[in-house]
Amino acid sequence: MPQTVRWYWIPLRVLLLSFLLTLLAFATGLLLGIVGLVGAGLVHGVHPNLTSAYRHVALPAGVVVATVALVVTSVMEMRSYRRSKVLSEIERASQWRSGN
Repeated sequence: MPQTVRWYWIPLRVLLLSFLLTLLAFATGLLLGIVGLVGAGLVHGVHPNLTSAYRHVALPAGVVVATVALVVTSVMEMRSYRRSKVLSEIERASQWRSGN
């Protein structure tokens, strides 16, 4: 029996994957921002304000990646849904013709 394609799982998968990618980008941006600020502070001999790593590095990186991830995962999931739907129809038609 062919597996039915469920369209209502698409938004959940898109949002979950976008959220995870955004979280990963935010964490990576924060780490790189902190390392960069500490390095610049050591070179200049000052105590860096690490809150700017959140505002000027991690947050913009998270917003950009969230936008890109939302668009890319939406396109990929819709293509996958349409492909699965077509393959399911082909399988159903071939089973009907073979008499099973």
